[in-house]
Amino acid sequence: MAAAAYEQLKLHITPEKFYVEACDDGADDVLIIDRVSTEVTLAVKKDVPPSAVTRPIFGILGTIHLVAGNYLIVITKKTKVGEFFNHVIWKATDFDVLSYKKTMLHLTDIQLQDNKTFLAMLNHVLNVDGFYFSTTYDLTHTLQRLSNTSPEFQEMSLLERADQRFVWNGHLLRELSAQPEVHRFALPVLHGCILIDEKGGVRRIMPRDEIRVQIQRIDSEGHAANFVETEQIVHYNGSKASFVQTRGSIPVFWSQRPNLKYKPRPQISKVANHMDGFQRHFDSQVIIYGKQVIINLINQKGSEKPLEQTFATMVSSLGSGMMRYIAFDFHKECKNMRWDRLSILLDQVAEMQDELSYFLVDSAGQVVTNQEGVFRSNCMDCLDRTNVIQSLLARRSLQAQLQRLGVLHVGQKLEEQDEFEKIYKNAWADNANACAKQYAGTGALKTDFTRTGKRTHLGLIMDGWNSMIRYYKNNFSDGFRQDSIDLFLGNYSVDELESHSPLSVPRDWKFLALPIIMVVAFSMCIICLLMAGDTWTVMLAYVLFWGVASIGTFFIILYNGKDFVGALRLVQKGKID
Repeated sequence: MAAAAYEQLKLHITPEKFYVEACDDGADDVLIIDRVSTEVTLAVKKDVPPSAVTRPIFGILGTIHLVAGNYLIVITKKTKVGEFFNHVIWKATDFDVLSYKKTMLHLTDIQLQDNKTFLAMLNHVLNVDGFYFSTTYDLTHTLQRLSNTSPEFQEMSLLERADQRFVWNGHLLRELSAQPEVHRFALPVLHGCILIDEKGGVRRIMPRDEIRVQIQRIDSEGHAANFVETEQIVHYNGSKASFVQTRGSIPVFWSQRPNLKYKPRPQISKVANHMDGFQRHFDSQVIIYGKQVIINLINQKGSEKPLEQTFATMVSSLGSGMMRYIAFDFHKECKNMRWDRLSILLDQVAEMQDELSYFLVDSAGQVVTNQEGVFRSNCMDCLDRTNVIQSLLARRSLQAQLQRLGVLHVGQKLEEQDEFEKIYKNAWADNANACAKQYAGTGALKTDFTRTGKRTHLGLIMDGWNSMIRYYKNNFSDGFRQDSIDLFLGNYSVDELESHSPLSVPRDWKFLALPIIMVVAFSMCIICLLMAGDTWTVMLAYVLFWGVASIGTFFIILYNGKDFVGALRLVQKGKID
C-alpha cells in the first residue's frame, strides 16, 4: 500500500515562513518553508508560532520561481468526484498563489509588469477545469500496470511511484521530490477528465498539452504533443475490467502555425530526422503498452495528405511486427452525414481488437486476461474525430467485458439497455468536451453523435459555432495559452537577470497600422452608402474607392497573417524550428 499523502492540512503564515501542518489523525508533522532562504524542512506541531495567520488548505500543488522570487501554490477548494475502489477521488477547483516576498519594492517597473504577466499565465492554467487527485490511490497508472507491481513499488509514496508523464505539477514539486521525508505533503495532480458512475467509469489523462502555435508535434525524445491515455474501467461484484487507448499527434516533426486562414497548411520539417523521433516514440509506446494498432483519421487528400503519406512511410520503414497501420479518411467516408459508415472501420479492426483483448481480474484478485496492446488513434488535433472512434472501440470492448462478467447474456446488446446507454454516451461526450476545452478552448465537435448515436442538423450548427470560437482562439489566444502551459510545466524557466524581457516583443508597424486602415476604409464605405451625394456618380466613386481600400487592406493582412496572430514569447527547451 502506497504511503498516502496527507488529506487534512492547515497553512500557517508568518512574515518569515510558511508552516503546512498535517491534521490527519495521529499526524504530528509540519512542513516549514523559509520565505527568505527557500529552505524546506520538517518539524512538529509545537514549532508553529501562535501568532501565525491560519487557514485550511487541501494540498500543495508546488512552488515556482518568477521575477519577484518564489511562489507557493496551494489548493484551497475541492469537490468530490466519487469513490474508486474505496478511494476518494477529488477535483481541485480553486488555488492560491502566495509570494515568498513580503514586498515588491526590489523590482523595476518592467520587472513588475513581467511578474504580473507571469502570474496571469499561471492563473490562466489554474483556471482551466480538470485538476484531479487522490491522497490514497495512484491515479497515474492503469489497473493492469498496478497489478504487475512489486511489493517495494507498492510501499513507495504516491509521488515517488507516479508515472511522471501524467503528473502535471511535476515541475512544481521538484523541490519536495528531492526530500523523501516530506513526500506525504507532495500531491501528484492530473489534468484531464475523471468520470465515475455506479455503473462504470471513464478516465482520461492528459500529460502533454500543446496547441497549434507550437514549433513541432514531437520532440527530440519522441514525446508527441497532446498525448492522451484513456482508460475505461468497469467494477462489478468485485471483478474489475479495463480497456486502455491512446491518442497523440502524428509523431513526426511538423507544425501548423496560425496565419489567419481557417485551416493553416501543415508544414513538415525538411531538415529534422523524422525516423529518429518516430522510432523513439513508438519504442516507448511498445514498452509501455505492447502492440500498437495505429488508426490515422486525417484526410487522404488536400493539405492533410502529405502527413498521412509521411506517417504511412514511417511505419513501413520501421518494419516492426508490433505495429499495424490503418488509414481511414473520416471526412470522406462519413460525408453527407453517413456516419453509419464508421462500421466499415470497426469491422476492419474487429479481429485486431479481439487479439489485443482487455484487462480483467476476478473477485479473488486473479488476473483472467491481460490487454496485449492498444489502439493509438489520431486526427489532426486528436480531438473530435479521434474521440468518436475511441468511444466506438471502447463500446465494443465493454460489450465483451459485460458478457464475460455475466452482466449481459449472450445475444444481449448494450444499445438495448436504455438507462446505461444514456449514461455511457454522455460520459464519452463529456470526456470529449473536457479534452477539447483544455486543448482548443471550446467544447468538442461531433458530440451529438457521441451522445445520441446520430448526426443531427443542430449538431452541425453547434459545431459551426464552436469552430468560429476555435478560429479566434487559435489565431489570437494560443500564443499566450501555450506560453502559460510552458511556464507551468517547466518548459520555460524565468530568469530575472535576463537583459531583455522575453515578454517585450516589439510589433511590426503593420500590426497596428493595417487593421486601423481597414476599419477606417470599411467605415467610410458604409458612410458613403448611407449618405446620398450630389450625384450617383460621385457616391459610386467614393464607395468604390473606400471599398477597394478596405478589401485591398484585408488581403494584405491575410497575406501577412503570421504577423497578426498571437505569437509565442517564451523560448521552450528542446524545441526545434
